[in-house]
Amino acid sequence: MAQARRPVRQQFKSKLSEVLLNPRVEANRLRKLPDCYKIKLRSAGYRLIYQVIDQEVVVFVVAVDKREHETAYRKAQDRLK
Repeated sequence: MAQARRPVRQQFKSKLSEVLLNPRVEANRLRKLPDCYKIKLRSAGYRLIYQVIDQEVVVFVVAVDKREHETAYRKAQDRLK
């Protein structure tokens, strides 16, 4: 099944399982949010923002939303305050 045809939730689930193996990908690091990284679904236009908490071995999903108007990034910033 093509990536674009799979539901967004399934696409993120697949990407998150990859992230668990190596959560700190420097190219995906968000400079304005501490210990936060992004997963992009270009075809769907969505972003998933996650925070890595090392001492607890946790990958915490902070926000998921469309890239338009930086909505996902603003939600993540608000939730991490």
